[in-house]
Amino acid sequence: MDADKGYLAVLTHLYEKSLILHDIGMFHKVLYFYFIDALAHIDYTCSIYTFNYQSVKNVMGGEYLRWRIDEERKGDRAKFPSFINWLKCEYPEKFAHLPSLWQMVYDTEDPAGYRSFRIVLDPDSRNEIPINMFFIMIDEFFDPDFLKSLYSDASLATLFDSYINRASS
Repeated sequence: MDADKGYLAVLTHLYEKSLILHDIGMFHKVLYFYFIDALAHIDYTCSIYTFNYQSVKNVMGGEYLRWRIDEERKGDRAKFPSFINWLKCEYPEKFAHLPSLWQMVYDTEDPAGYRSFRIVLDPDSRNEIPINMFFIMIDEFFDPDFLKSLYSDASLATLFDSYINRASS
């Protein structure tokens, strides 16, 4: 029961975050999709740990995550995972500053991933992800420098567009 309360505290921490100081309309469309997607996976994973699997919150979260499977295949979104691996090789310092969830889930050498919409760091483990890791993940996604890098004319977005242009030629 204490763990349930801990994951509820994580959800509260997530829900108290705000993008009010940012113009999300100016965010790079692909990076914004994966930003919101990562937050949805954090929300869903913590919600599964906190609420009954069939709670309305979890059913709604699962429906969004089912929808996003098709959405991630559209246009340049499909190139995002390979972009992360390209960053790892070509710009390791930039890769090192990405949110750890993106590093783990999209790095082809890391076993972490999304399984049944949940974040799974080690597929061979049945242990829940430690509560403190979720706090870290959330804070990384809301780091002001990271958020600034999501704008269409900012560093991460420029690198993504450069990667797409190279892949297209």
